[in-house]
Amino acid sequence: MASIVDVRINGRGGQGAVTASRLLAEAAIIEGQYVHAFPNFGPERAGAPVTSFSRISPEPFTEKIEVYNPDIVVVIDSSLLGDVQIAEGLKPGGIIICNYEGKLESLKHYFEGVDSKIYKISGTRIAREELGINKPNMIMLGALLKVVQIVKLESLIKVTKERFKGVIGEKNTKAIRRAYNEVE
Repeated sequence: MASIVDVRINGRGGQGAVTASRLLAEAAIIEGQYVHAFPNFGPERAGAPVTSFSRISPEPFTEKIEVYNPDIVVVIDSSLLGDVQIAEGLKPGGIIICNYEGKLESLKHYFEGVDSKIYKISGTRIAREELGINKPNMIMLGALLKVVQIVKLESLIKVTKERFKGVIGEKNTKAIRRAYNEVE
């Protein structure tokens, strides 16, 4: 990967895509990296497509614009696969990580002709089992860090516990670690 790593997170309103990009950036900050994290959405309601971005670099940068050519795309909600051009602008050889319950081979069908490495995690199942709700945003970050260690897992765990106190933080931490171990 280049020194600047651009991550685009696709989800639906209310699923935590914005929180995920912010916490990824916060984890990078505590490691001394430079970041820019921001969402892109209009006045849509909950459930409408939402995109958020994290730009992470070990060196200072001045680029403060939307990520048009990400290195990594994270998909929180697989229902977006048919509606949104998930791989649009993905750099050649980029990485796609999807919350997807089916087989990896069937997921690859959505990305035929895209020069990328594709990974999947059953994020919805893990969220229901570990959190009791369908909110796999933090789970997707656990999977991301297994695939590409742009920040340390423990840095993400730290900012997660700071953001989500008590039992909720512990549940999210357990879910993140589980995703880290189960991504394929």
